[in-house]
Amino acid sequence: MTIQEKEFSCFKGNMCIRGKEIYDKDKEGLLKPVIISHGFTADMNRSYPYGVFLAELGYHAYIFDFCGGGYHTISDGSFNDYMTPLTEKDDLKTVIEYVKAQPDIDTESLILMGCSQGGFVSALCAADLQDEVHGLVLFFPALCIPDDARSGKMQRIRFDPDNIPAHIGTDQMRVCGSYASSVIHMNVFEEISRYRGNVLIVHGTGDQIVNYGYALVADEVYRKHDAHSTLKLIEGGAHGFAPEHDAIACAALKEWILTL
Repeated sequence: MTIQEKEFSCFKGNMCIRGKEIYDKDKEGLLKPVIISHGFTADMNRSYPYGVFLAELGYHAYIFDFCGGGYHTISDGSFNDYMTPLTEKDDLKTVIEYVKAQPDIDTESLILMGCSQGGFVSALCAADLQDEVHGLVLFFPALCIPDDARSGKMQRIRFDPDNIPAHIGTDQMRVCGSYASSVIHMNVFEEISRYRGNVLIVHGTGDQIVNYGYALVADEVYRKHDAHSTLKLIEGGAHGFAPEHDAIACAALKEWILTL
């Protein structure tokens, strides 16, 4: 096994999305792709260890930066003035189309994986694309985002949900008002229920940013609508997973993905 990586880029209109492929150079035949989406304020460096882990399992991993998705992202777009969950959904769809167009890719085996806001975005994409997505992996998914928008409290950002200004938040945590307004009327569980494929949800019971109750409801909703959902709760796990909890999450991922 020889794990290798190379850069890739694709375009959403005139905006460049940049990322990396991580894969086993010695792997033969059709390649099973996994696209990994990072969370709010983060970048693809957070996705990198998962990409290596999946490459070692024989998958062809794609990690990338959302446009304006974080403080240090290298794709085009501004964190303060552009990014919303729905711009990120469009970014992910662009990456999916790029991946599906590559030679030697098994498009019927496409897996989407996302952490936090990247999980929320991946779940929305899977709901839109349905049978085009073979599996969906959600690590501490931020399914709370629409509820947070309605409450006027999104992490450290505070605003009046009945009168959302052009920008919300301050200093480094300043984003465009459409970050909230684009999802404020969304019924997240109704949205994600349109996906009927294979789902793995991993969430920590100690998460102070996204209560694990959202994972419980998501698992129930997926099962109710005939998806094949697996839920793994990690006792005491916080948002982002400490190393010991990340090891548990990766073990659950390995067990799940090798059964597909």
